[in-house]
Amino acid sequence: MTATIRRMRWWDIEALLPTEQALFSDDAWSARTFWSELAGVPETRHYVVADDAGDVVGYAGMAASADQGDVQTLGVRADRQGSGLGRRLLDELLHEARRRRMRDVFLEVRADNPAAQSLYERAGFSVITRRRGYYQPSGTDAVVMRVRL
Repeated sequence: MTATIRRMRWWDIEALLPTEQALFSDDAWSARTFWSELAGVPETRHYVVADDAGDVVGYAGMAASADQGDVQTLGVRADRQGSGLGRRLLDELLHEARRRRMRDVFLEVRADNPAAQSLYERAGFSVITRRRGYYQPSGTDAVVMRVRL
């Protein structure tokens, strides 16, 4: 199974919400949040999905501000994790960041998610700080990472 990375559209939101809830439970974004993010495309946002024959199996999004980007979200359905799909989604965001001539891309990742941290490190991100109690309501710390382009 090979997924195609394409631009996220409004009709993808309902299809990706079960993955969002399964991955992030208490921290999961609502449909309203995704709608709000898509309202900024393409001026200040870039959102993509991994589409496998009409089935949304992953998604990622980035905010853009001047010469800086911020990865807002990245999720891969559990049955597709470990397949390289997360890296493909991240690479698409970084490609867009370069296209927009950004100098840095930042992200926050849960401190209790070593698999995601490893993905980001392999893509060139490094830890710059930690935000205590960032994720609510769980109170989980966030590891802040950056890659220079």
